[in-house]
Amino acid sequence: MTASEFTRGIRENRVQVAHQLIQVMLVGFAIGMTRTVVPALAESEFGLERGSFLLLASFVVAFGAVKAVMNFVAGRWSERIGRKRVLAFGWVMALPIPVMIWYAPDWNWIVAATVLLGVNQGLCWSMTQTAKLDITRAEERGLTMGLNEFSGYVGVAIAGILTAYAAEGLGARTGLLVFGMAVVLLALILTVVWVKDTLPWAKAETAAHKAAPPKSLPRYPQGSSEHPTTREVFALMSWRDRRLFAISQAGLVEKFVDALVWALFPVFLVTQGATLTEVGWIVGTYGFVWGGSQLFTGRLSDHVGRFWPNVLGMWICGAGVAMVVMGTGALWWSVSAGVAGFGMALLYPNLSAAVADITPPAWRGSAIGIYRFWRDLGYAIGALGLGLAASLTGAAEAAFWFVAISMFVSGGLLFWLGEETHPRLNPATQEAPA
Repeated sequence: MTASEFTRGIRENRVQVAHQLIQVMLVGFAIGMTRTVVPALAESEFGLERGSFLLLASFVVAFGAVKAVMNFVAGRWSERIGRKRVLAFGWVMALPIPVMIWYAPDWNWIVAATVLLGVNQGLCWSMTQTAKLDITRAEERGLTMGLNEFSGYVGVAIAGILTAYAAEGLGARTGLLVFGMAVVLLALILTVVWVKDTLPWAKAETAAHKAAPPKSLPRYPQGSSEHPTTREVFALMSWRDRRLFAISQAGLVEKFVDALVWALFPVFLVTQGATLTEVGWIVGTYGFVWGGSQLFTGRLSDHVGRFWPNVLGMWICGAGVAMVVMGTGALWWSVSAGVAGFGMALLYPNLSAAVADITPPAWRGSAIGIYRFWRDLGYAIGALGLGLAASLTGAAEAAFWFVAISMFVSGGLLFWLGEETHPRLNPATQEAPA
């Protein structure tokens, strides 16, 4: 391909953007199929003892730890072998998951299947995000991330509802088997046949920046080499650059919410008398509001910046989590889930967009991978924390307060240490901040 063929933009690359949006929706289906049925029926279907909060959270801990590592690997790996190969390998790793859940004689099999799910999600979701950032323009990053996360989390919500009905109609195991195999096989076929590798676009962007730097120069970290080592990128993302540290810690803590919604929210609702389909719709409200609102919140940050959507999103999401245990009834729980989902929509695409704003294209894939490492490690840390909170008190409500307080504190750190990253609103000067 010639340099002119590496034009970036959502409209200019609409066919590949559409393919990548379908991919991320299927990635959402893959994780969403475990969101309602598995935790809600952990006792009756998979032999987990009632009140075993830590064991119940164990599959989310395993998922988070594995996905975090695979995000880290995926970013670096994709810069060496390309985005498409990493995406395809992620779907291959998902093939055994529906069969393992269908066969599972005990909870250990569910944990093992979730480990493979973590590999799949770490590789595939990372690549759909990175690929779209490769082929779209800097001024479209908020919209790009909004579209990506809208598609993925609407997929999560739809899958949670569909599998609840499939479990009631076909039985939990058979319903998950049929749904899961259809999703994985379709995704693998679409990847092989239609998805293009976007690594050449990233390389072309690097060359273009050297030839003609953009008018609004991003506030890239000072003191980093043109092609930093993995260790150097990890240090920049984790502690050396205060802005990237603030973003990474916020990403880690916001996953406490998702761990709660996945592991304990369905169990809490069932113990309060909700039916399985009611659980699917209440938990689905969180996913639908989160996913749908990102069409607006991602684009909003392209105009008003990333800083305030991220900070306010942390606090609003925490408030929604606290609301759950402050009232009763399906309507109250649905509204609370919607508030949490809207807060998540404000912060979720825009934390990632902020990372993309201030990391050079030459190592943006690695930076996103390391941000996603810290973010999804939040599944493991959050699930362990909320499991301990519920176990020590004997009440699931304690887990909700643990998560809500964590979100308020983390949002405060982001407010204190972070800054606006949008290049147009806060361009670099001669002395960019370290």
